[in-house]
Amino acid sequence: MKTVLIITALLFLAGSNVSGQNFKADPANSVLGWTGKKVSGKHFGKINLNSGEFTISNNMIVSGKFTIDMNTMTTEDLTGGMAEKLIGHLKSDDFFSAAKFAYSTLEITGSEPFTNNEAKVAGRLTIKGITQPISFLVRRSGNVFTSTVTVDRTLYNIRYGSGKFFQNLGDNMIDDNFILEVKIAAVQ
Repeated sequence: MKTVLIITALLFLAGSNVSGQNFKADPANSVLGWTGKKVSGKHFGKINLNSGEFTISNNMIVSGKFTIDMNTMTTEDLTGGMAEKLIGHLKSDDFFSAAKFAYSTLEITGSEPFTNNEAKVAGRLTIKGITQPISFLVRRSGNVFTSTVTVDRTLYNIRYGSGKFFQNLGDNMIDDNFILEVKIAAVQ
């Protein structure tokens, strides 16, 4: 009887490893870079990951959730008063409404299997309380996961300077897409 209990316990433990590996993002060692383009140039900077966790099972990311603190946005291409003006504008209701919507979230709903350490991931991105489906390619190297994510800001009611909604903007037109360069350092 004792042998049967030991074997049952070992099978249970072995089975729990098959169910998935849980990862937690390390915000201090993770980096979220943003780039926004306009006709006359571009701006870029960083924003902090507040928290994140995800599960890999059968070589696929099966679930996860990441929270981004919109009030930590910085710029790296401007300094002083110009940087403050840009960040203030990006946090305003013209763009991300950070006072009302302090956090944006990404919920992972699944992925294709990793092949050559790359997998296409599907999820739901919420910005300004608006949730839209999104997909992107993730690359892994050990416990570091990277991605370049293109986001159409107009899907989240961020229309300022958009050529889709305003005419005759000339040099003031801002690209509807912004880019997130993501590096998630994770621990099991």
